[in-house]
Amino acid sequence: MTKIRTVLITGGAKRIGLAIAKYLHQYGFNIIITYNKSKNDAGKVLSTLNNNRPNSCAIIQANFSTIKSYNSLYNKALKVFGRIDVLINNASKFYPTKIDMVNDKSWTDIINTNLKTPLFLSKSFFPELKKRKGSIINIIDIHVSPPLKNHLIYNLSKAGLLALTQSLAKDLAPSVRVNGVSPGAIMWPASINKKRKKEIISKIALQRIGEPDDIAKTILFLITNGDYITGQNINVDGGRKLNM
Repeated sequence: MTKIRTVLITGGAKRIGLAIAKYLHQYGFNIIITYNKSKNDAGKVLSTLNNNRPNSCAIIQANFSTIKSYNSLYNKALKVFGRIDVLINNASKFYPTKIDMVNDKSWTDIINTNLKTPLFLSKSFFPELKKRKGSIINIIDIHVSPPLKNHLIYNLSKAGLLALTQSLAKDLAPSVRVNGVSPGAIMWPASINKKRKKEIISKIALQRIGEPDDIAKTILFLITNGDYITGQNINVDGGRKLNM
């Protein structure tokens, strides 16, 4: 009997992470999602997915505040379904940091979440992923290049994540494939106004924003049909990069 593959998604209780969890679950994967403060949202995901397919989803609280927390998550995750086949580093911090806003607190907050955590989780899960011939997928951002104005630390963190993706692809080959997915305009920030929305859409070749499932579909492709793809970063942006 073929074992069901298991995907671990950091920050899988909301937004794009939630869409990834639901979409992959529809295609028969077992899902483990981590959450930090979104306990209620994570509980809803747990209930929904397990109602659809019993014993197919688990949630684990994790804040990655210490080095021990990475191995702790690894041990907890392995106990759930007995295997991890895919690690999706989705959890991210995003907020502006103009030059006068740069400080140690914002640096530590963004860099730790967006760059340090994917690295240390990749290290912790590598032995299991190697055993399963699995893969790592990092959620990056089209604004790695050119960078987003007034987001100095965020830009650095995502540029670092791209470099990490390519470095891990070299170092973990041939056992584990590592790729990145960079969303474009997928979900509007709560603070954006209509004028800014129109400006952004006018620069997108397909003249519309994308859906969270567009990211999930790309991830499914990398997992199920991307056996000869590693070290790549796929822009899912409707052609936005053409006009940046």
